[in-house]
Amino acid sequence: MNFIPYGKQTIDEKDINSIVEVLKSDYLTTGPKVKEFEDSIAKYCDAKYCVAVSNGTAALHLASMVLLNDGDKVLTTPNSFLATSNSMLYVNAKPVFVDIYEDGNINLDLCEEYLKKDSSIKAIFGVSFSGNMLNQKKLKEIKEKYKIKILEDNAHAIGAMQDGIKAGSCTNSDISIFSFHPVKSLTTGEGGAITTNSKELYEKLMLLRNHGMKSNSEVAPWHYDMTELGFNYRLTDISCALGISQLKRLDSFLISRRTIAKRYDELIDSIDFIEPLYSFTNDSAYHLYVVKIDFDKLNFDKKEFVLKMREKNIGLQYHYIPINKQPYYQNLGYGNENTLIMDEYYEKAISLPIYPLLSKDEQIYVINSILEICNA
Repeated sequence: MNFIPYGKQTIDEKDINSIVEVLKSDYLTTGPKVKEFEDSIAKYCDAKYCVAVSNGTAALHLASMVLLNDGDKVLTTPNSFLATSNSMLYVNAKPVFVDIYEDGNINLDLCEEYLKKDSSIKAIFGVSFSGNMLNQKKLKEIKEKYKIKILEDNAHAIGAMQDGIKAGSCTNSDISIFSFHPVKSLTTGEGGAITTNSKELYEKLMLLRNHGMKSNSEVAPWHYDMTELGFNYRLTDISCALGISQLKRLDSFLISRRTIAKRYDELIDSIDFIEPLYSFTNDSAYHLYVVKIDFDKLNFDKKEFVLKMREKNIGLQYHYIPINKQPYYQNLGYGNENTLIMDEYYEKAISLPIYPLLSKDEQIYVINSILEICNA
């Protein structure tokens, strides 16, 4: 069996041709494909505005710049990639790590308890973990009641939906961000995007994406003014052309991912030491397929299990090591938060391979390998 990674891109000839077309054009960057990609993402997500950027971390950084002020406390999850909370540190805001629900998402009920007690909390940065959107009803209640800023980190969730609300629509948030890394449902190579329904936020984001400068033709055709300290977080026309091509097939990618997730559920249903993170739902984008394995019932630990699976050419992954337990964050005084669900989750959670081209036979091989290792 060839190596089976936990995730990878799905590229076809149309994707390749779209890139070649741009390479033959006059614009490799800051050209028409960027706006076309932004408009396509905004339309797909039911959002008014979209800003394409160089990666998901850049999206989080710019979002933090326009939403947060120096010293703001921000409720966030320990169950994410480092970039979510790092973006707060970039702007001198203070992450406050909140425990998770059993489905891996931040516990919004606990968030409300924090908000009742501490008026210095100014925002929630929640993550739609694995492609499963944050509870939109609860998010709406919190936003209306406490008037705080809300960011939805939808890096995993493009194409997800809940009660008719699309991921990235910003129906109950100020900003949503996406990542288009190769393992995501849609890729631009590297890349990211920010969606919002606020014209004011959109204009600030556009300014900050391009060095904080804007043209001033009233002075001269070549003149520009730098009014903010911005960054070069632009996304190329090459990347955007790939994104446009991929977006046309995104719904088919999602159907494949959901089919794979449902089959995994069926394959592990009768195994007593393994269970899916949450029961199958057509609403999830299934960027990840996470299972919880009760290693206490087995004769080895999580690390040994992952290494044994690699011997069988299967690449599993940890999603995620708790951010608050990372050395850098421990040096800042984090690590002793009451996150019992997160801590238990990390002891058990493993991401199995999931991507559109994963075959049924490969899935069966993955599950049979798990059984072979665990029964041994």
